[in-house]
Amino acid sequence: MKEKQLIISNSFISDIKIIIGTARTEAIKSVEFYRVQMYWKLGERIFNEEQKGKERADYGSFLIKKLANEIEPEFGSGFSKRQLERSRQFYRIFSIASALRSQLNWFQYRQLISISDKDKREYYELETVKNCWNGRELERQINSQLFERLLLSNDKESVMAVARAEKIPVVPTEIIKDPMCLEFLGLEGKPHYYEKELESSLIEHIQDFLLELGNGFSFVARQKRILIEDDEFFVDLVFYIRLLRCFVVIELKTEKLTHQDLGQLQMYVNYYDRYEKLSDEKPTIGILLCPTKNSTIVKLTLPENSNVYASEYQLYLPKKELLKNKLDEWVSEFEKAVQNKTEKR
Repeated sequence: MKEKQLIISNSFISDIKIIIGTARTEAIKSVEFYRVQMYWKLGERIFNEEQKGKERADYGSFLIKKLANEIEPEFGSGFSKRQLERSRQFYRIFSIASALRSQLNWFQYRQLISISDKDKREYYELETVKNCWNGRELERQINSQLFERLLLSNDKESVMAVARAEKIPVVPTEIIKDPMCLEFLGLEGKPHYYEKELESSLIEHIQDFLLELGNGFSFVARQKRILIEDDEFFVDLVFYIRLLRCFVVIELKTEKLTHQDLGQLQMYVNYYDRYEKLSDEKPTIGILLCPTKNSTIVKLTLPENSNVYASEYQLYLPKKELLKNKLDEWVSEFEKAVQNKTEKR
């Protein structure tokens, strides 16, 4: 009897591949978490041996060096003196085993234990789990000083409350970063580039750009055509942010912004509010991305209740000193504003 030819559906094959892929991913995660637990237990054992109940070790450095010499030849570089020191530091920072997160691997924990500030470390830990950042994405966010950039427009309590899911963002300043870091575009080596080139690079690296924009952003359109009577306009980029439930219109500039740029963006925001926004959605946000800005021009051009913001972008990762100076300037401006309000009363 001739065997009948069977036809296997593509959906069936797809389901099988998903099952296999998911199992492999979960197996890797499981192995990674066992590795995390191993380094934690190593750190605990080393700490207890060297400390003998004391806060300061009498022979800690000698002990770790001697231990590395004994076990590294047999087990490899993962048990070098530096790794054993990290294990001890790991245990001291995360001293409760039940607090270890199965979503994080050893590379990610290594990034976290290098952060001395407790709140900053907790912020990156929570955001990594919430946003499913891989190790390289976490490393990039730390190097781009995401935490410090958010503090430029928010107080630490508010930033931590959002990270801890104790509150959801309610105003644009809790989400919009200034400056934004676009080092992934690879444009820093060019003396001049055009807005079209900047836009194309952002679309080409849309996943990296969404990571920089933050949690909850979804891409909607590029060069969105809008018709106002007989006049035609094109909005550079349009996003939607789930957390605030509103459209985000982004205009790109490769030169210093002008009041005309802000006026045009305000028009786009007004258009979206009147013709695109649903009645239960929040007002549209406008972001003008520019290499440099004049804060006074921004304040004088826009009304106080405007939902338009100017944000500088950098084509390189920020230097810590420059960001600290910017943060100090922001704090000084805030204190002056508070003092002026108090004096008026």
